[in-house]
Parts: sequence; structure tokens; C-alpha cells
Amino acid sequence: MSTILYNDQFMAREQGKVDMEDRGYQFGDGIYEALRVYNGEMFLLDLHMKRLNRSARELRLTLPYDTDHLVENLNKLIKDNEMNDGYVYFQITRGAIARKHRFPEKPISSVLTASVEATTQDEDLYPDGIKASLIDDIRWLRCDIKTLNLLGNVLANQEAFEKGSAEAILHRDGVVTEGSTCNVFIVKDGVLITHPANHFILNGITRLFVLQLAEQLGIPVEERTYTTDELLDADEAFITSTGVRVTPVVQIDEHPVGDGKPGAITSRLLDAFNHEIAQFIAK
Repeated sequence: MSTILYNDQFMAREQGKVDMEDRGYQFGDGIYEALRVYNGEMFLLDLHMKRLNRSARELRLTLPYDTDHLVENLNKLIKDNEMNDGYVYFQITRGAIARKHRFPEKPISSVLTASVEATTQDEDLYPDGIKASLIDDIRWLRCDIKTLNLLGNVLANQEAFEKGSAEAILHRDGVVTEGSTCNVFIVKDGVLITHPANHFILNGITRLFVLQLAEQLGIPVEERTYTTDELLDADEAFITSTGVRVTPVVQIDEHPVGDGKPGAITSRLLDAFNHEIAQFIAK
């Protein structure tokens, strides 16, 4: 029987109850984070907590307790579930109150829920690459906040799946933004290119880490907008996220990317990423 975290209490999943007037349920009025766990420890924890606090500020949402206490509870949740490798997911909503669009006039208690999912260390790796599809980006204009409002992402991901693709690469009027569940990078003439971290994309934790790795490896980087034509003409392309790490994109709809195989720079970054994970596990 799995254990979940509900606010400050640990309980069986079957005991967790959410009020039907919780604003997360009715409006998507909340934020979330998903962290990879290796050998019982959360990977890139500080970056995730920093982003959580930013998301809360942007939504004017009060956390139920400070992040040190949250981390303590998440570690206990991982331990209670005897999870070695996998994911920990948590979300925080503004809380439950009679349904009105505007914020509650009086403070109410935010609601935190968290759960874990066990997996294996290599379950999320696709070394041979994936096929992706280009899909219109129909999401709202604050994609930089990691909110529960994901219906635009869901629709794009489903459309890509129905086209036989593993991921949707989104674009606004021909300008590539990100994927439905990830950030997107291309490589052209040895330069790594990715959309700047503004309101049109989520500044992914793995994205940030890959940019750090690129700097360490001496790979030139340009954070700038680029078009779907540039994407289709790229030498390499890959996506990044907590779930897929660094995954090559070898085909976009009916177009091969480069020679249709994972590229050299993508492979270097994936190797460096896996090396960092191995060091994290060994410490």
C-alpha cells in the first residue's frame, strides 16, 4: 500500500480526499513540481525548490510551509514508500472555498498533495531518438509558471500521439517554443540553440542543467528564437525534461533531422548528463 503526503500528514492513498471546491480542481489554480529520485535522493533539488517559490510568487499563492519543511516531508515520503529510483510529484493549490473566479477575500489554507512513482534508472532513456510532430502552440501566455493548467499541453501531446509521434514540438506562427512536456534544442554548425527563458516557455530544470553542461564542455550556445524552417534544417535536435533527460529527435513528421541519427553534440551532452547522475548516485 502506497503512502501519500496530504498537507502535513502521511496516509494511505485511499484515504486522501480533495474537496470538490478545491480551486486546483475547479480552476487549475495551483502549481506543481516533479523530481527525479536516484538511490533514494532527489536530483537537482535546489533548482526545483527555487522554481517552486518563483511559481508561487507569480500566482500570489502562499505555500503551506517553508521549503525546508517540504523537503523534509518529501524525503520521508520517499523513505516510507521504500523507493530507490523513480519520481516524486507534488502540487499545491490555493485551497477550497465557494466557487468564484477572484481570489478569496479572506486567507484560506492552501492544499499540498504529494506522491511517488517507482521506476528504473534507464526507463526514461531513448538513446536511438524519437519522432516528433510540429503542433500549433495554443497555450496561454504565462508558460513560464509551472501551473496545473496543462490542457493545451495535453491536447498537443494527444495530437502528436495520434500522428505516431512521441512528442509535440510547439510553435507560435512558425516560431518554435518548446515541447508539450519538455524543452527543445537544435544544433546548427556546432552551435546549440534554444528558445530564451521568457513567458513563452517553462524554464525547465533539465534545460538549465544542460546549459551548464554545454558551458563546461565548451559548446557554443545561443538562447534565441528560431523558426520551424530552422528546426527542419537543423543538424541535430533534442528535447530535455526530468523524465527524458536528453533525448535525440531524429524525425519531425516526415522529415529526418540531419542524417536521421542522434548527433555528436547531443550524444556528448547525454553522456555528460549520465556521468553527473552516476556521480550523484555514488556520493
